Amino acid sequence: MDRSNLLFPMIALAALTFAVLLLVGARRFRAGFARHVSYDDFRLGESARVPPEVQVPNRNLMNLLELPVLFYVACIAYQVMAQVNGTVLALAWSYVALRVLHSAIHLTYNDVRHRLTVFSASNAVLIVLWANLLQSLA
Repeated sequence: MDRSNLLFPMIALAALTFAVLLLVGARRFRAGFARHVSYDDFRLGESARVPPEVQVPNRNLMNLLELPVLFYVACIAYQVMAQVNGTVLALAWSYVALRVLHSAIHLTYNDVRHRLTVFSASNAVLIVLWANLLQSLA
């Protein structure tokens, strides 16, 4: 199997991360121009004055920079070890799809039950991806 195929889920997740990063900036600038926030509201993170429509994309971005790091590391390890196969690709794309769904829920109607379910499922896929990687070392 062409090992470069595993790069596509990594690129897709990075693209989602960059899209949310742009959304964070857009929401912050919009709130600033409307005088809902000032520069000082971001001095130590986000003050209590920062409205939810600005806070939520920033929190989503933080989510995309936490556990997904383990996804990127696992994918690179699979690449280096030449262990990419159909199962690995299916797991990788499943993880990305679940992270996209998590972001979509978080950035739109933000039902915590739905978001938690999808977040938990993505973490389960990530654990399986790592378990499979450890098994391939044996």
